Amino acid sequence: MDRDDQREGGVVFPAIRHHGAVKGVTGSAHEWQPGPGVSVLIDCGLFQGRDAGPGGASADDLRMDFDISCVRALVVTHVHIDHIGRLPWLLAAGFSGPIYCSEPSARLLPIVLEDAFRLGISRQPDRVEAFLETVRRRLVPLTYDTWHRIALGALPVELSLRRAGHILGSAYVTCRCWPDGREGAPHDTVFSGDLGARDAPILPAPVSPESADVLVIESTYGDRQHQGRESRTRRLEAVLEKALSDQGTVLIPAFSIGRTQELLYELEEIIHTRRSDPVNDTLAWDALPVILDSPLASRFTQVYRTLTPFWEQEARERLAVGRQPLGFEQLLTVDDHDAHCRMVHHLASSYRPAVVIAASGMCAGGRITRYLKAMLGDARHNVLFVGYQARGTPGRVIQSRGQGGEVVLDGQTYPIAAGIDSISGYSAHADQQDLLRFVMGMQRLPAEIRVVHGDDRAKRAFKARLETACAERGHRGRVICPEG
Repeated sequence: MDRDDQREGGVVFPAIRHHGAVKGVTGSAHEWQPGPGVSVLIDCGLFQGRDAGPGGASADDLRMDFDISCVRALVVTHVHIDHIGRLPWLLAAGFSGPIYCSEPSARLLPIVLEDAFRLGISRQPDRVEAFLETVRRRLVPLTYDTWHRIALGALPVELSLRRAGHILGSAYVTCRCWPDGREGAPHDTVFSGDLGARDAPILPAPVSPESADVLVIESTYGDRQHQGRESRTRRLEAVLEKALSDQGTVLIPAFSIGRTQELLYELEEIIHTRRSDPVNDTLAWDALPVILDSPLASRFTQVYRTLTPFWEQEARERLAVGRQPLGFEQLLTVDDHDAHCRMVHHLASSYRPAVVIAASGMCAGGRITRYLKAMLGDARHNVLFVGYQARGTPGRVIQSRGQGGEVVLDGQTYPIAAGIDSISGYSAHADQQDLLRFVMGMQRLPAEIRVVHGDDRAKRAFKARLETACAERGHRGRVICPEG
């Protein structure tokens, strides 16, 4: 194909349009256009908090605020709601192409979308099942580390997914095309999706691509460093010790997939170690229940247990000696609504130490809200944040105001007397050093790096750090923060 044929209306292909995650950290949606009239959408996520899309879509406005007439395929980097939550509206808008994702994501995606459809569109069983059947027919699972030819009109296009280490099934995707035809050099655009921290449990860390012409990279924690795994485990253990000594509950708002399973893995290790050495331990670790109060998180955890071939070596070794990192003895699950209400009442009124993991991760609804209403006013309890809290969410308010502050939940104001702690090291997102390592690990750096998926401060800080690191390698490519 002649290069002149790769221009249309002043656009040089391949081109990228950003429809989300450029003015915040949610609503991920990036459109890759290898040629005129055809494109691939990378993710199609919900906005949360005050985040909004370039076309005006927001948490309260779920319409597709961009033209999808050229979109021929969707690639899902992972199944968090801020990356796939608008898929029902994408289908309703007329999208009829395949949905590409990793093999583990293909198992998890229908579970996430079923929950999203019930909450946002309809609880009617026939409508829910019809939607899920449509999704299942469209799903095309791809193996990791393999080039896959996809049908995109007459254009030769290939995709490759590699492990991103963020949650089970997460991937970064390389989109390859040949602007000058097969006889010319390929052009590779890499979309990072969300990258995982280097020393996170259960999943192997991401490995950098050898090269890219353009890189679109997240920057959620582009302005800070996480605590190391050993340090954050000690802090988590200290919070548990406080719960045992104060006879209070540790409330952990967590997303149903990814962070919840990592927490269970680390909690099992702490309890296993302390129970194994009771001589100098006066606290009742044998009696500390870990309560997973989320039907959705329970379903995801069950799927995690069936996908152990995708776990990293340390986790598989624990299984080999008979331990159950995601199904240990003190783990209790709460499924139905009545049991949930009884558990809230029991923990709020009794003096029994406990750990509760419940959604939503940013306290914007879900079962964690009832716990917060019942316990925020009691200093015996603690709220532990282990993930990012977006602007405008109750989680951000609680985290920033702390003890002595107050928060509005469902229209009512609640005082904050409980202890408020944060451990950033348990975030499923890479920190600045992890992100920088991902980029600098390439043998050939991209001519253009687009920094997305971060608050303004995080994006600016990471952009500056990237520019410095690129200059140190004598690289003259440009680093930008696109707005749309």
